[in-house]
Amino acid sequence: MQYAPDTATPEPVPEARSLRGRSAAFVAERIRERILSGQLPPGERLSERSLTEGLGVTRTPLREAFKILEAEGLLAIVPNRGAQVVELSPADVDMAMELLAGLESVAAELACARGTDEQFAKVALLHARMVACQRAGDLVGYFRVNQDIHQHIVDCADNPALSRVYRTESARVRLYRFAGNRVSTRWSRAVSEHEQILLALQQRQGPLLRELLRAHHLNGWRVTRKVLGNELQPDL
Repeated sequence: MQYAPDTATPEPVPEARSLRGRSAAFVAERIRERILSGQLPPGERLSERSLTEGLGVTRTPLREAFKILEAEGLLAIVPNRGAQVVELSPADVDMAMELLAGLESVAAELACARGTDEQFAKVALLHARMVACQRAGDLVGYFRVNQDIHQHIVDCADNPALSRVYRTESARVRLYRFAGNRVSTRWSRAVSEHEQILLALQQRQGPLLRELLRAHHLNGWRVTRKVLGNELQPDL
């Protein structure tokens, strides 16, 4: 579905009035929420006109927001066509998830051996924020902090190449990973799994952390794959 052109100039909605003059980060946040909630599905082409009118912003911060979301792996900017929500095949996502699980397995023991107490404290702080988002029913906030936790654990391995590859691949499939959190039972179970992951990290139990992270990935993707269903394009 594409945004239908509207010849009339709409009356700015309250959200639009509040966003006037704000930065690209605020615009990116609004679009990000729509993508992750499913309002803008994979493959959806974004209309600059509709978004500028609906959000009450100019094209400059909107285009900057597109670049932010492209870097996060949520949008693809296609020459002469503009921005559209990233769309991957089931095989693409399956392979990416295998890679991410493998990268975290490699990072686990390195993180326990090389990570600092300050880094572990940061992960613990993020965990507390994630739990607060879960209790508040803030799914988008929860997911964002959840992803930060995984990236911070990988960063604790003190291997810039590992961190870079993980960050890039994680961004490519962020939209698809979010879907699993729509299942309330998985959401609660994921928090419990994260508590075990944090404890293993703090106790520097590398082999245990490796297995916990791998199981966490597989459990999450199993649920997500079912939720996505027909949202993922079938392989031809």
